[in-house]
Amino acid sequence: MARRSLKRTARRTAHGARDKAQAAVSRKGGRIMASHANGEALCPGSSRNGSLSQEKMWAYGLGLFGIGLGLAELMVPRRLARMIGAPPRHDGLIRAMGLREIASGVGILTQGSSATAVWSRVAGDAMDLACLGAAFMSNRSHRGRVALATAAVSGATLLDMITAQQLSRGIETRNGCISLTVALVIDRPQQGLYRHWRELTNLPTFMKHLVRIEIQDDRRSHWVAKGPAGSTVEWDAEIIEDRPNEYIAWRSIEGSQVDHAGSVRFEPASGGRGTIVTVEMEYRPPLGTVGAAVAAWFGEDPNQTVKMDLRRFKQMMETGEVITTEGQPAGRAESTSRK
Repeated sequence: MARRSLKRTARRTAHGARDKAQAAVSRKGGRIMASHANGEALCPGSSRNGSLSQEKMWAYGLGLFGIGLGLAELMVPRRLARMIGAPPRHDGLIRAMGLREIASGVGILTQGSSATAVWSRVAGDAMDLACLGAAFMSNRSHRGRVALATAAVSGATLLDMITAQQLSRGIETRNGCISLTVALVIDRPQQGLYRHWRELTNLPTFMKHLVRIEIQDDRRSHWVAKGPAGSTVEWDAEIIEDRPNEYIAWRSIEGSQVDHAGSVRFEPASGGRGTIVTVEMEYRPPLGTVGAAVAAWFGEDPNQTVKMDLRRFKQMMETGEVITTEGQPAGRAESTSRK
């Protein structure tokens, strides 16, 4: 009986720590950052306050545009064919394309601008480009108009792809800024976790995008990070709030290459089972949503990056090292598969 009671107590304690971590992730009142220092946030109005993200607004706009275009293709297919320079007598094909546009648009509007619905637009765009390519090769088409129509559809395809990718990755951009919140329970006391993080030169050991941090004084530091195509990006940052063993907040100095702010909070987990570490970050990528999407195409998914950084921090503090398989063999002399 005593053993069962101890097991139930341990389960309740674990569930309590997990629930508190989830509550920390969803907390809206602790949003970053610079407001602690000067009353102005890095990205005013970018917090998740129920407003639509730029990605979702783009998706709804694309859905409405698709419905309007689809209705035109259904109702006046011949006039539309003349406008884009396509050969005549393809009313049935144009109407079918209109039905597809309407179905895709309705899907976006009714499914809360889901990534799947927007990806369906990308597939439809590929079909449209194929049809325009065939029309361009026809002797009965007006090739100048077809070329202009192809350029317009290519632009729409790019916008569809950017929106679909951002929705798939769960990225939310507001006012040109991306906000991230990640929390994890680490089985170590607050004091040790705070001291390790507060020594900023330790950050590159578990934040893989950082090359080095150079300390200038007690508040200011110089950061060097990996950029695209093997380049590096540098900026100066300052600590704007520091509560020992509880909270650290920082942000890039005005005029830096990178517009960035972040904070880390250390809170005791339920039952004395370690510490809940909550990392919040905001940054303004070049070109806003488009810049974030382009970075994601090259593997820079900010959500996943911060999650992996925090997991490495957990490994380092609990085991003394970051566990990695990089550079290790597969564990056998050779593959046994035909491939």
